[in-house]
Amino acid sequence: MALLQLIPSSSSSLSTKPTLNPNNIPSPLNPNSLLFSRRTNSLRRHRSNSLRCSASSFSEKHHSNPPKSNDVVELPLFPLPLVLFPGAILPLQIFEFRYRMMMHTLLQTDLRFGVIYSDAVSGTSDVGCVGEVVKHERLVDDRFFLICKGQERFRVTNLVRTKPYLVAEVTWLEDRPSGDGEEDLEALANEVEAHMKDVIRLSNRLGGKPEKEAQDLRRNLFPTPFSFFVGSTFEGAPREQQALLELEDTAARLKREKETLRNTLNYLTAASAVKDVFPSS
Repeated sequence: MALLQLIPSSSSSLSTKPTLNPNNIPSPLNPNSLLFSRRTNSLRRHRSNSLRCSASSFSEKHHSNPPKSNDVVELPLFPLPLVLFPGAILPLQIFEFRYRMMMHTLLQTDLRFGVIYSDAVSGTSDVGCVGEVVKHERLVDDRFFLICKGQERFRVTNLVRTKPYLVAEVTWLEDRPSGDGEEDLEALANEVEAHMKDVIRLSNRLGGKPEKEAQDLRRNLFPTPFSFFVGSTFEGAPREQQALLELEDTAARLKREKETLRNTLNYLTAASAVKDVFPSS
């Protein structure tokens, strides 16, 4: 399946272009890391319906008792080359010994750990998202197959322990009112959704697929969870996703996503015009 190139916003510090999978919106997060492997075909067939990251997964309340922003708690951390958003579904298969140890501990406690983005260039971020284990299976060789759901965002304030796995003190992040005064978040969210639909339509056209109307992407989501959902669809652009995750302003997040989608739409419109003139190109 071909991935659509997104043109990042001018505020992006990416050295590579992010990608959006227009044929799989909502799309599953598709991690690649030495810390975990892809599911087997049998597991994929058995759980194919539960692994999709859909707009309906992004509830307004991600946890029955959301923590307060001034709470400080200890949280085991799992550095990964991906970004988890609140409400997103993340499948993992864990086989590294230290994280198998972490899972044994989590299964006896509250099933929650922190996912933080880490790569060789950027290092390890200090803002991440809680992953709550909603389904798990212990495999015959003591590996674990997990289905996790993103919950609250957090900021690492103090590293408590580094071995056998990271444990840190964290505080919780919540979006604050925009500094620009009253923002029409509903209008912004609707504009972002419209841009996404246009990007999907033109991408399908360039890929030789039917230009059918995209589905309802918001699924009655409020602007904040919708902004997280949009960020989760920017596959292949973890540093841009991390920047979106760290924003504490829903309006700013939606505006950045809108700019990225608008730049992509301009590019696709030009590419579509070239294809009309040179059909064989």
